[in-house]
Amino acid sequence: MKTIIAEKPSVAREIAGLVGASDKKDGYLTGNGYFVTWAFGHLIGLGMPEDYGISGFDKASLPILPNPFLLTVRKVKKDKGYTADTGALKQLKVIEQLFKQSNSIIVATDAGREGELIFRYIYEYLKCNKPFERLWISSLTEKAIKQGFNNLKDGAAFDGLYQAAQGRSRADWLVGINATQALSIAAGNGIHSLGRVQTPTLALICKRYLDNKNFTVKKYWQIQLTHNKAQVDFKSISATKWDEKQLADDTLKAIQRGATATFTSVETKSVTEQPPLLFDLTGLQKEANKRLKLSAEATLNIAQSLYEKKFITYPRTGSKYIPEDMWAEIPNLVRALQNREDCKQALTKIKWGRFNKRIVNDLRVTDHHGLLITDKVPSVLNADENKIYNMIALRLLEAISQACVKEITDVSLQVLHYDFTAKGCKIQEAGWRSIKGSFTDDGEEPVQELPELHKGDELAIKEAAVLEKQTKPPVLYTEAGLLSAMETAGKEIENEEERKALKNIGIGTPATRAAIIETLFTRNYIQRDKRSLIPTEKGLQVYGLVKDRKIADVAMTAEWELALQKIENNEADAGTFQKEMETYAKSITDELLQTSIASTNQPKLTCPKCKSQQLIIRDKIVKCPDEACNWVQFRTVCGVQISIENVTNLVNKGKTSLIKGMTSKAGKKFDAYIILKENAESSFEFEKNKSSKRNGK
Repeated sequence: MKTIIAEKPSVAREIAGLVGASDKKDGYLTGNGYFVTWAFGHLIGLGMPEDYGISGFDKASLPILPNPFLLTVRKVKKDKGYTADTGALKQLKVIEQLFKQSNSIIVATDAGREGELIFRYIYEYLKCNKPFERLWISSLTEKAIKQGFNNLKDGAAFDGLYQAAQGRSRADWLVGINATQALSIAAGNGIHSLGRVQTPTLALICKRYLDNKNFTVKKYWQIQLTHNKAQVDFKSISATKWDEKQLADDTLKAIQRGATATFTSVETKSVTEQPPLLFDLTGLQKEANKRLKLSAEATLNIAQSLYEKKFITYPRTGSKYIPEDMWAEIPNLVRALQNREDCKQALTKIKWGRFNKRIVNDLRVTDHHGLLITDKVPSVLNADENKIYNMIALRLLEAISQACVKEITDVSLQVLHYDFTAKGCKIQEAGWRSIKGSFTDDGEEPVQELPELHKGDELAIKEAAVLEKQTKPPVLYTEAGLLSAMETAGKEIENEEERKALKNIGIGTPATRAAIIETLFTRNYIQRDKRSLIPTEKGLQVYGLVKDRKIADVAMTAEWELALQKIENNEADAGTFQKEMETYAKSITDELLQTSIASTNQPKLTCPKCKSQQLIIRDKIVKCPDEACNWVQFRTVCGVQISIENVTNLVNKGKTSLIKGMTSKAGKKFDAYIILKENAESSFEFEKNKSSKRNGK
């Protein structure tokens, strides 16, 4: 007998149907010489400090450097502690029995770093020594699975992948556990969670937020002219930016007295815009965030669903290319879209026989190729699935289309002794831009078409006006912007040599970036303000404590990603990497334990109910330590975080300032004060003029 182990039940059922294992049992299927079973994601993980006999946060125990690392069954929170997940225990027993009854194992967990780790941790925990082979596939179509079974790979070929996954897992443990405990001990006020990737990501958000907040906006003025030649209106703008409006107005008056524009240079060049490459996961998440306002996690979940329904290839990919041997399949995928209403218009723009092969590059395909549709085209999808599928399908059509060729004209002109410029654009060959019919990128101004112009031409000025403008602060990160910053962490690095060395290396991986962002939300370090990501009070406090520490260093985190890639490719030693991480964990622990945190961070407030105890202020609640009194106030009310200032106002004055943008259970936004009633319970008070307006007074 052979046991096939998949990552989740839905994939196991697909595989079981193909190998003839149709007899359903508790936790597996069997038949035709196979057992087909599954994990539920990470059934086994690294033990926590209590598994090493270390309870609570104890300065004397730090740094905790396990040797060896212990593996434990997944745990769930129960009461005040953690206990083994009963569902995980039950499934693990099933897997153990099947492994014992089998001669060999076929690994069919997701073909990537985390999928490999899921299986290997189970295999190691169960002390199994049966030989295993790897099913390595990029889509769940019947054709792909059959090809995979005909080309099973020796499990040892993926030892590098496992060592990189294990190295990542242990590094996150060493940094996360030690740094979190060290800073929490130093702070002496609640838990301050830190992490190998989470903290540099928080640093990116906080730095951008503070740069934006502290930016001084300056006004300036420019003059815009309107010209007409051969019945074509076009505009030019002054090269000068005046700091005083009066100077711009004076210049405008001089121009309006009948000055003419003389063209001092006209330069025309042809620009070729190559089509975009296929999506990798991060690219899809960025596009979905920009166009559909979907979070990175939501996009990943939708893509995973489309993958499991066999409509797209493996989504957790970091590549935008396909290998040479896949090129022959592309025409079939394009033909398959002919039955899809959403793609019919775009398909009329495709030039058969002239497909662009730019996406073919064997050297740039990592574990998986770029995101593709499969030849199974969906007829019914929910709204978000439909939009994500269309994005992937249309990106394929764009990628195989020809380049877009534009004629760009830059014009310089002089009016009196002032310089003006104009820019024009003419589409010569639409190419890939005809697929969606959009000829400029998001956020770009459409460029005007200019009439034929020559150096030395003189034109009358049709209109002239002063435009008031202002300097713009660095934009707050959206999820799309943050994903870009994580993907190109090297660009945030000031040292030029380091930046070159880390080009194309980001922080986190395409498969983990969404989870890192969600962790920051869960920790109450960041929140959404419309589409922007901004730090909470707690997030800024943590950033203030660690911004100059090693743990917030984006360059160092990017270097680790580079080291993990080398381990995966068998170019570096996993043991050396772990020793480096242990040394690093020790140094940041010492560094953070010496962090001096002023106790004045939190105000001293007396409980409004019992009038005797000093309140404990946490990031999620404010409470009285006396269990008999048991007064508590949650810090998040109707979706809005209540600041320390407003907590102080509520306790000392019985009323907060006006809190805006709260959301009712019905999903409606409202503004209100939070007040304390005589029994110290909190309630809402609405603005009098607004409530009277509602009553029609």
